[in-house]
Amino acid sequence: MSRPELIDLLNQDLSREYQAIIGYVVYSQVLKGAEFMNIAGELEKHAAQELSHALIIAKQIDYLGGMPAVEAKTSGHQKKPRTCCSRSRKRKRKQFVIIASASASARI
Repeated sequence: MSRPELIDLLNQDLSREYQAIIGYVVYSQVLKGAEFMNIAGELEKHAAQELSHALIIAKQIDYLGGMPAVEAKTSGHQKKPRTCCSRSRKRKRKQFVIIASASASARI
């Protein structure tokens, strides 16, 4: 994988991190119903974790000589918070592979 390709993939992940931050912030404030009362605080924690991930990715992009993305991925918000959380877990698994690849390439 070339550096430009790696930077592009990392920027895609960074845009998804921004999307996740926005989603977690929004859902933590608009959840309604007894089944979600204890979840709002957890979503706020997840928003902070996503911000931490975004900073790590942005630093990696900069290290590789790229410019970090500045826009969130636009795929729309999910109407159901459970769907949002499920998609976030799947995205995290994919993201781990890309970051591991970026770390390996940075050592070259």
